[in-house]
Amino acid sequence: MSVQVLEPMTGVAAAAGPPAERARKGSLAWLGVVPFFAFAILFLIAPTFYLVVGAFQDPTGSFTLANIAGLFQSQIVAAYWISIRISLASAGLGALLGFFLAYAIVHGGLPSWIRSSVVTFSGVASNFAGIPLAFAFLATLGRIGLVTWFLNEAFGLNIYRLGFNLLSFWGLTITYLYFQIPLMVLIITPALDGLKREWREASSILGASNWQYWRMVALPVLFPSLMGCFLLLFANAFGAIATAYALTGSSLNIVPILLYAQIRGDVLYNPNLGYALAFGMIVITGCSNLLYIWLRSRAERWLR
Repeated sequence: MSVQVLEPMTGVAAAAGPPAERARKGSLAWLGVVPFFAFAILFLIAPTFYLVVGAFQDPTGSFTLANIAGLFQSQIVAAYWISIRISLASAGLGALLGFFLAYAIVHGGLPSWIRSSVVTFSGVASNFAGIPLAFAFLATLGRIGLVTWFLNEAFGLNIYRLGFNLLSFWGLTITYLYFQIPLMVLIITPALDGLKREWREASSILGASNWQYWRMVALPVLFPSLMGCFLLLFANAFGAIATAYALTGSSLNIVPILLYAQIRGDVLYNPNLGYALAFGMIVITGCSNLLYIWLRSRAERWLR
């Protein structure tokens, strides 16, 4: 009798045990994401909220729209326009050159070690910015830089007499390309890997040329990914400040440098206007990132 009673109870306990154990493991698994949420709240959400609130306050803490109205000053509008142009130029060139580089290592028939080397370098170079990058370009393309000196000594070509200036629009754009191109390679490579071999084979069977395959099959499939990468590169360049400030100082009037001058400067000191400048940057980069996420979701449907 006792055996008959214990067997059902043991079966019930065995059936109830694994779900209970999984529930305990699931509750403990949340501890793994606590550092992520803490980091996001402390260094992303809270500072963003502080900037947005400060953009609508005066120095006394009262509500005002004067800071938002101040964004339409001619100097600030010009700063936004220069920043947008630099971001568009570096994003466009970075996306174009990065795409061809990624295509070469994915579908170009190159040895596998070249792909691994390029991807590894791209992972490092995409995060190389700030003062080290500015110093590297000054030492390379500055007025007494290595490449400038070599071109002058070897070919009698003085690029600065021809109009080039590292501390200018195109100089900063070229500097940004150092991390824009590797970032494009890292982002677009999985999309190129997702192009199915069967699509090319089917196009060849139907008599399509290589150009027709890319124009009518591959590029339409890759278009959401390409546009998403372009938007991400745009946002990446628009928010960069360390490289621009270390390279050009205050000689180039872009939004991040003007924002720094408003918050920390001795002459242009208006923190709340600086918060409004940051709020404008958040709106622009936020729209770019939202469009990127939307395009990325569309691209993933084709590349699954």
